[in-house]
Amino acid sequence: MKIGAFAELTGISAYTLRYYEKKGLLIVQRDQNGCRNYREADKEWVQFLCKLKATGMLLRDIKSYAQLRYAGAGTIAERLELLLAHQEFVAGEVKKWQQYSENLQDKINVYRQQLSQQDGEQVLK
Repeated sequence: MKIGAFAELTGISAYTLRYYEKKGLLIVQRDQNGCRNYREADKEWVQFLCKLKATGMLLRDIKSYAQLRYAGAGTIAERLELLLAHQEFVAGEVKKWQQYSENLQDKINVYRQQLSQQDGEQVLK
């Protein structure tokens, strides 16, 4: 599949796909004319790259993971180690955002209470 069709299929721009390739995150087969020829496995890999990026994994760590992936099955333990370390990071971020959410909820409750008191005072007048 050509880059335009692959970009449309994945929802990722051709520019971004070329960037991923340039950074070593994506290795794409080429035909006899040198044109990129994306496969189904490339689609799954790009979708996973996007998920790693969305979870806040640093580009250098994604690149390390990609290099290990392309190196083959002998790197599974190292890939697992990278994902476990990133999972700890994500868990910390979830905890941090949960605290932020609780802080917001506390402030929302204060304002609701103040509005309720104001409404009660107006009824008494």
